[in-house]
This record gives sequence, structure tokens and C-alpha cells, in this order.
Amino acid sequence: MDTRTSPARLRIDRLREHLARLGLQAALVPSSDPHLSEYLPEHWQGRAWFSGFTGSMGTLVVTLREAALFADARYWEQAETELAGSGIVLEKIPTGTSANHLEWIRTHLQRGEALGVDAQVLGLADAKALREVCDEAGITLRTDTDPLAGAWPERPGLPSAPVYEHPASFAPVSRADKLARVRADMGTLGASHHLVSTVDDIAWITNLRGSDVEYNPILLAHLLIAPARATLFVGAGKVAPELADQLAADGVLLADYGQAAAQIAALPPEAVLLVDPKRVTLGLREAVPAPVRVIEAINPSTLAKGRKTEAEIAQVREAMAEDGAAMCAFYAWFEAAMARGERITELTVDEKLSAERAKRANFVGLSFSTIAGFNANGAMPHYRALPESHAVIEGHGLLLIDSGGQYLGGTTDITRVWPIGTVTADHRRDFTRVLQGMMNLSRARFPAGTPGPMLDTLARAPLWAESCEYFHGTGHGVGYFLNVHEGPQTISKAVVAPQMAMRAGMITSNEPGIYRPGRWGVRIENLLLTVPAPASEFGEFLQFETLTLCPIDTRLVEPALMRADEIAWLNAYHATVRERLAPRVSGDALAWLLARTEPLAA
Repeated sequence: MDTRTSPARLRIDRLREHLARLGLQAALVPSSDPHLSEYLPEHWQGRAWFSGFTGSMGTLVVTLREAALFADARYWEQAETELAGSGIVLEKIPTGTSANHLEWIRTHLQRGEALGVDAQVLGLADAKALREVCDEAGITLRTDTDPLAGAWPERPGLPSAPVYEHPASFAPVSRADKLARVRADMGTLGASHHLVSTVDDIAWITNLRGSDVEYNPILLAHLLIAPARATLFVGAGKVAPELADQLAADGVLLADYGQAAAQIAALPPEAVLLVDPKRVTLGLREAVPAPVRVIEAINPSTLAKGRKTEAEIAQVREAMAEDGAAMCAFYAWFEAAMARGERITELTVDEKLSAERAKRANFVGLSFSTIAGFNANGAMPHYRALPESHAVIEGHGLLLIDSGGQYLGGTTDITRVWPIGTVTADHRRDFTRVLQGMMNLSRARFPAGTPGPMLDTLARAPLWAESCEYFHGTGHGVGYFLNVHEGPQTISKAVVAPQMAMRAGMITSNEPGIYRPGRWGVRIENLLLTVPAPASEFGEFLQFETLTLCPIDTRLVEPALMRADEIAWLNAYHATVRERLAPRVSGDALAWLLARTEPLAA
């Protein structure tokens, strides 16, 4: 074998040979699993294995003649590098939710050809759109087989990590109460049964956690809720007997992970089943017996878990303070080490920052892989330093660090940018405009029920005024010791849907940015809590409380570009950061905190 041949090219060739044996002319490989998760166990990382593209989102389509990878702007530079030599064409799409691959399938497959995709990892809503395109184009859609299975001999098995209970001191609402709440919502919709497949919903309902996926404390499972009991379909041996007894006491019985479809198929004909078409796969939907009436609506738990309780919010504030203290300790070390002339790389940043978080109370792990990007690497929004490819922090420019932690009492996600050596007026201008966008959104007041996408322009306006733009969303929901990306709310250019309404108790990121390819990137991110604002004769209003506690480096601010009220907001934020974090740090970390929270002169 020619060792210069791309492994992805060889794997695509193997896949094409397998497709021909199956009588298929193409395969659709989504970034998906039976739970429609964003972060996947290795067993379902087929798109990454076959293409070589390791970004968290993307869609691969392989025909007997061509192959294309669809990725949004966050991953374009990364994808171009990772796809080199594979023969796979990068198709650039505007957002991760775009369906450009459907039009590609329509135009690149001929009438009468067959497209294969595994129904077990194809979302029900996506399946409807795909079937419509295939029917119009005369393409046969086959969902009865996994087109990857015979071409992936090294495929990893399913994860076997144990399941554990979220401690009651951090889970103020009991499992029994959450099940009762979901059943009440089921009753309102007229459903007797409810199938839940999204792993964060299941973790929230059951107060269970696991480590089946890196960074997200979830367990692979399906949950079927009936009027008097619920069945948790989970891998054998993953739930200890004592925990199984506690689940049974709350009416939750255990069944093998692979038995979900069979039990759905055994539903009585008079059952009325609630499913969320955006959160269940075609494979499980097809298992529902024909006599069973199906109601399609958003999972009640998705809306419920998005609104944190007052007790949960108190825990989140505590987690944010612990996280902020870790950041202070890290940055104090970092600046001192740089001053001493120590050799620091992007990998060192990840290692040292993770170590500081690990010292904090109730820390469990990272909430995503740390992004430490110096200069040009910071211009790639989802860059990740690797042992074989990373930068040394030396010379002059900007260092972007996006990181987060999982604590028993909350999930954090924060981005800061720091000056290295001498910075330019262009650096400061970009930083200041991004800061103004972040502040605009932080200070927003809006009517209750306003959809998140309607707030997106607030963060972009200062950037648009400079003819700048960023090609990712401004904000995503954040879970409570759960997924760092959580719906249903989003602050982005998404098409507005009713479930995107902002509600009190939601935690959402605020992260505008400017990325100059090959030069530098700026992103400033805080997490915001939606809280009530004073009402008026026009109704109820909401506003944001900033949860994240960490200084924003004023050495990168250009005061001449700032209004007096903006400087006042930044100084007030830094006063809060100092007040909340000073009791938790000492020595060099305290000195660093005091220096970085000095008021900015108008």
C-alpha cells in the first residue's frame, strides 16, 4: 500500500465496495446516534472515521462516484485540513442546521438509484425531509440497514461506564416529582405513554448521570413512560443493584438497552404515544404498532429542564464562583510564567487550566475540550490543539481560551482573550467591538416570551457597524450538570419556532466574535441567567443576570470607542467579580484578580 494514501480515501473505497454489495449507490452518514446527540460515543462516530473530519457537527454523503462533507463556518479551516487527500469535497454551509446535503443528493444521484441510511440514527424530522426529496427525485430511500456496518471492521463497542445518581443535595427536585410533572404534561396533550430518547432529557427526568460520552455526564438509554411505571432501557450491568432498587421504588424498571424497539412494538392498541419528532429516530418511530395513535410535540422535559429552579440557580452561582477562582489561579500562573520566559504552548494552557479546575469543590470534569488558540489558531472557532499540531505562546498577538467545567452544581462555559507581548490598534478595535456586542446583549430587556433569535441582532450590531460578522450562533442553552449545549432556546439566526421563547430560569451563553483567518480571533463569552424585569402596562418583561465570574482584560479595550454607560457596565461587572472571587483566592491569584478588576477610566 502506498503510505502516502489518505486513510480516509481507503475507508471511503471500502465503503463504496460495501455499498455495491448491498445494491446501494450512495450512503448518508449523519453525525448522529440513536439519541440524536451532539457528542457521540465512538461506536457512532462513523462520519469522523470514514472522512477524517473530527468536528462535532457535519454530514457525509458518499456515492459510488463522489463524496462530500457538509460543514458550517466554524469548521471550514479545520475541515479543509483534515479532508486533504481524502477525495472528499468540502461543501460549505451557512449553519449546522442547514439542509444543503438534501439538494446535493437530489442533484448528484440519478433517478432509480438507491440511497442508504441507518434508520436508527436518522431523526424523524430529518427523515421526513429526506424522504420528500428522494420521492421527488425518483431516488429509492433504504433505511432498513446500517450501510457502515460491513465496511467498518474496527468499529468500537458500546460504552459500559456505570450509572450513578446525582446527589440529592444537588438535585433539589426528586425523580418522582419530575415523573409526575412529565405525566401531567402528557395528560394535557392526551398521551398515555411517552418515549424519551434524548440522553439529557433522560438524565434530567431520572436524576441519573453517567460518563458514556466525553464531557457530558449522561448515560446511553431510552425511557418509556407509562401511566403507572416507566421503563429505562440501559446497558446490562451499568446500574448497581442498590440503585436499581431505588429506581424501582420510584416506579422505574430496568430493561436491556436493545429491547426498546420490542417494547414499543408491544404497546397496547389503545395507547396514545407522545414523541418529539426532533428528538426521536425514524427507527424507533417505525416500531410503533399501527393501531397506536401518535402525538408529535416537544418533550415536556426539554422545556422543564431548561428553566432552572431557584435552588438549582443557587448551586450554579456557587459553581460559577469556584470556576472563576480556578481561572484566577491559572491566569496568575500564566502571566508570571510568561514573564519568567517559560516555554508555554497551547497544550500547556489546557493542562494547567484543567488542573486548576480539578482543585475546586464539586468539580467532576471538563464540559468540552479546551480551545486554546494563539493568533491564527484563534481564528478557528472550534480549534483544538493536538500533540502533533499546536502553537507555542511567544512573540506578539492574541490568545483566545474557551473552556468550561462540569460541577455537581452546574455547568460552565467561558471565553476570554488575552494580550501577548505588544498588541496593535486593530487588535484593540476588534476586541472592543466584540465586547460592545457582548454588553449589548447582557443589558437587554425584552417582553416575556420573546424568541431568542430576535435578540441575536443586539450582539451583532456593533460588529455590523464595522462591516464585520461571525458565522456561528450568539448563544446556546446550558444544562445543569448536563450538556454544555442545551435547547430549546437559541440566540442565533435560526428560523423562529415557538419553543425558542426565552423564559425565566434559562441559562444561555453570550459569545459574539470576530475571526480574521490566518491572523487572530476574538470571542468573549459569559453565561446569562434570564430573570424577571420590572413589569409595565405593556406586560411582563425579562432581562439577564451575568453568571460568569472572571475579569475581561481591559488592556485590550480601546476606551475612545466606548460610551460612558458601557465603561460603567464593565466597571460594575469587575466590581462584582472582585467581590465574589476575592474570598476564594489568595496570594498571586488574589493579586492578579485585584489588578485585572481595576476600574477602567472613562
